[in-house]
Amino acid sequence: MMSKEPTVFLVDDDQAIRDSLRFLMKSVGLNIECFANAQDFLEAYQGERPGCLILDVRIPGMSGMELMERLWRKGCKLPVIIISGHADVALAVRAMKGGAIDVLEKPFKDQVLLDRIHDAFERNERVLRAEAEKSKILARLDLLTPREREVLDLLVEGTPTKETAMKLGISPKTLSIHRTHILEKMDVKTVTDLVRLIFSIRQ
Repeated sequence: MMSKEPTVFLVDDDQAIRDSLRFLMKSVGLNIECFANAQDFLEAYQGERPGCLILDVRIPGMSGMELMERLWRKGCKLPVIIISGHADVALAVRAMKGGAIDVLEKPFKDQVLLDRIHDAFERNERVLRAEAEKSKILARLDLLTPREREVLDLLVEGTPTKETAMKLGISPKTLSIHRTHILEKMDVKTVTDLVRLIFSIRQ
C-alpha cells in the first residue's frame, strides 16, 4: 500500500476547472483523476488509495460538504482541500471542522494549490504509515494466549510482579515465563518498550 504513487482526486462539475487542473498536475508529474460529481467519485474510489481530494463544495447532487462528511463517517483518511468560488468564513469554519485541511477560493494561484497538495500527500503518508504499523501490532496481539493477554494488561497498568502473580494465581516464575513469551511475540526487548507499543495504538 505504501508503495503506491499518490493521486490527486478532483471533484468539480466545472469542465474548465477539471481540464485546467488535469493539465497542471500532468505538467508537474502528479497523477490526477477527475470527477464531475460526488457519486462518480464514490463509485470509483478505493478506500486505501493514497493521495488527496480536491473538492468543490457546490456541485450538483450530493454537495462537496456532504461527500466529505460521508467519507469521514466511513473512516476514510484521505486529506481534503476545499475549493469554492463562493468561499466565506462560515463555509471555511464548517469545512475545517468537517476535516478539511484547507479552503481555497477560486481563482487560486497554481503554486499555492501545489503546495497544499504536497502538504496533503505528506499528511496522508504519515496517517497510512501509522495505520499500517497499528495493524502489525494488532496482529501480534492476536498471537497472545488469553493468559498472556491478562498478564499484558496488568503489565501495562504498572502492576508490580508479586501483585500480578497473586491476582492471576500463578507463581512469579510462571509469570516471568509468560512475560518472556509476550515480549517475544510482540517483538520488543523490554517491558518499557511493550508499554510504549501498547499506548501507541490506544491514542
